[in-house]
Amino acid sequence: MARKRKRPIEVLIPDEVDSLIQAASNRAPSGVRNRALIALLYYSGLRLSEALALLPRDVDLAGGEINVRCGKGGRQRLAGLNAQAQAHLSRWMERRHRLGANCRQPVFCTHSKVGGRRRVRGLSPRYVQIMVHRLARRAAIDKRVHPHGLRHSHAVHLLRKGVPLPDIQRQLGHLNLATTDEYLRGIGAGEHVEKIRDLEW
Repeated sequence: MARKRKRPIEVLIPDEVDSLIQAASNRAPSGVRNRALIALLYYSGLRLSEALALLPRDVDLAGGEINVRCGKGGRQRLAGLNAQAQAHLSRWMERRHRLGANCRQPVFCTHSKVGGRRRVRGLSPRYVQIMVHRLARRAAIDKRVHPHGLRHSHAVHLLRKGVPLPDIQRQLGHLNLATTDEYLRGIGAGEHVEKIRDLEW
């Protein structure tokens, strides 16, 4: 049986991520929420499952921290949150509160009224996959864009900024440094071509 071929990993640059975020509505509650979710996935490098499992108590906007209570393998960790992500999350948390969501419901949720009663449900991974793909088309991003790709892009951005590998390991929640090294080498495959091409001889 032939082995299924993996699709190449395509890393988004910060301008493309910004275009992706801007493609979501800045007024509708779902747009404000989706902007916050995309910003979190990119700027914190969380896995989609980790982001969708967050409760309000896990988000420390003042301290710039996300408490990932149950990461891969059931491991807990703290992930850093930068100013851009904090701004988007803060706006969504305020809107979420006005919509009537409580502290026991997921941070990223959808609201509807059924028979006069308000219904709050967490987002599904499939919804997020479709939403990200749709916004990428709207933003005219000519790359394969998906939620886990935002985590890839986060990791590469940290590496390019000179963040030490152990810090990237802790941010991503990898069990050991070798995993992070292999992860980044897999994502960065082909980057040497660009570097060699652009050299002045």
